[in-house]
Amino acid sequence: MISGVYQTILEKAALDNGFDLLNGKVGEWLTFTSSHVPLKIWIGAENENSFIVVFSDEKLIDSLKELGTLIDTDLPKDTAFALSVSNTKSLYPLLRRAFQLSRSLPNEPLREFKKETQNLPTTTEVERLVVQRVGQDIFRSRLMDYWDGKCAVTGLAIPELLKASHIKPWRDCESDAERLDVFNGLLLSPNLDAAFDRGFISFDDDGKIQFSPLLSNENIKLASFKSEFKIDKISSENKKYLEWHRLKIIKK
Repeated sequence: MISGVYQTILEKAALDNGFDLLNGKVGEWLTFTSSHVPLKIWIGAENENSFIVVFSDEKLIDSLKELGTLIDTDLPKDTAFALSVSNTKSLYPLLRRAFQLSRSLPNEPLREFKKETQNLPTTTEVERLVVQRVGQDIFRSRLMDYWDGKCAVTGLAIPELLKASHIKPWRDCESDAERLDVFNGLLLSPNLDAAFDRGFISFDDDGKIQFSPLLSNENIKLASFKSEFKIDKISSENKKYLEWHRLKIIKK
């Protein structure tokens, strides 16, 4: 049972991390939503030093499971999965990451793009480029959320240097949903982005770097690429786009 003191602590943790709407209790669960993202969470207490957070979207599980312990317990109705954390210090990064991811998944970038461009004309090439720039800015912002402001391969965390790289290029996407799908993107340091965009490198289904046969060992070394480079925390949703990149973009 959550005491009054711990309820206040949990309410503050939720509010500080973007879940600004307390929707009351469901049994012993405190329920929260956000005025900014669609994700709903439930927070309960195993004891005064251990908490359970339940999430409404199963697509977050791969990205969140390292921040807590996945548990099988009686969950509230219409929920997807639950993680336990051992203290309030661990609760904060879990909630912050969940909020970040919910800004990106599953269709939030597309919804935002439609809202931002619904009244923009697309008659001329210049007007279409303006609309495209809006989409690319949204895409970059959501990749920053999804990859936590770090290069997906090296961990470089200087936002000004990071590039929002489409796996399947904007021009080749069949819909705006593909163009704005964060799983169709990698946040990369400049040299990796340039090589990836031009087909000198790609990544396999495990996220391990692959080199084009046109990239010599000398140039691999000069570019500071390493054979052990690997995408951190690759998702199953990335794989269909990476397969396309290996088939269509990497130089043979």
